[in-house]
Amino acid sequence: MRHQLRQADYALLITIVGLVLFGLIMLSSASSVISFQQYGDSNALLRRQIISAVLGLAGFFIIQRLDYHLWKKFAVLLLFLSIVFLIMVFVPGIGEEYLGARRWINLGVQFQPTELVKLAFLVYLASWLEKRREGFREPIYSFVPFMVILGIITLLVMAQPDLGTMTVIGLIAVIVYFVAGAPAKHFAWITAIAVSLFAIFIKIAPYRAARLTVFLNPALDPQGIGYHINQALLAIGTGGIFGVGLGHSRQKFNYLPEAAGDSIFAVIAEELGFLMVVALLAVFAFLIYRGFQTARQAPDDFGRLLAAGITAWLGLQAFVNIGALSGILPLTGIPLPFVSYGGTALVINLAAAGILLSISRQKKEVKSFRSL
Repeated sequence: MRHQLRQADYALLITIVGLVLFGLIMLSSASSVISFQQYGDSNALLRRQIISAVLGLAGFFIIQRLDYHLWKKFAVLLLFLSIVFLIMVFVPGIGEEYLGARRWINLGVQFQPTELVKLAFLVYLASWLEKRREGFREPIYSFVPFMVILGIITLLVMAQPDLGTMTVIGLIAVIVYFVAGAPAKHFAWITAIAVSLFAIFIKIAPYRAARLTVFLNPALDPQGIGYHINQALLAIGTGGIFGVGLGHSRQKFNYLPEAAGDSIFAVIAEELGFLMVVALLAVFAFLIYRGFQTARQAPDDFGRLLAAGITAWLGLQAFVNIGALSGILPLTGIPLPFVSYGGTALVINLAAAGILLSISRQKKEVKSFRSL
């Protein structure tokens, strides 16, 4: 069934491109110290990110012109390749270790497979659930297969280990599963399984329990496990209302860990202040609103589930990143979408955003609000 092509959601397009450009501006400051220390050039990491941004934006503009149904044909292949890449992380000579975690592979180009998994699993899940709307009555045809494939991905991600990414992937998958019409009893089962798994993960890795303890009491160990969150809170507090000025962060001088990556929000708050932080939050809120509006107006279940999943992914990741650095969530290694340093994340985020724009081109008119 063909649907009339419409103009893409230009408000959403401008929002996404604006976030990428804003991220490059902030990275020019946040990465300068670590770039100079590692490469003798204060713009080294910025140049790498610009290359990723150019490639990502090129893909973004191409993908948003394609019919999103094309991705359904490659759903199984994309999921298979992403799982193969997750396994390759543990292959000597291919997988690379950094700070005790094996999250990267090098095949001539270094990239992080978990970022590809987020998109590949979403495409597969939307395609699979579209065919099983009536199958929710029988758990053997819905709940069991869903938990099996989610379990495989969860175990591979946790083996790296990467609890933060695993949590985001799990939450996105569950959201899409229930948007597809799963019954409430399945939610109860998933909650029980998730609580049990988190208890096991904390038991086998005591540092996770320490992070939870520091979250509840940040002043407990300010020079040890609590160092990261305390430096982040110090940066945010130092910014005040108007900030200390672009390029004038003190925390980026090796005080704040991962200042250019997962912690860049703290540098933004320090340099630009509370008012710009509120503006940034408003931009992400607008992105989430337009994304779910696209999902509501999608012409079919595949588009509806895929748009909802992509929007939930970008929104959740932004919320987890900002919430963790602000002390309202336990600290995790989750990047801020479109802003944090990381070529793989930026390219994949832009590819997902391109699919979201593609769905908006085929959206149908709705006369009244209806739930997902």
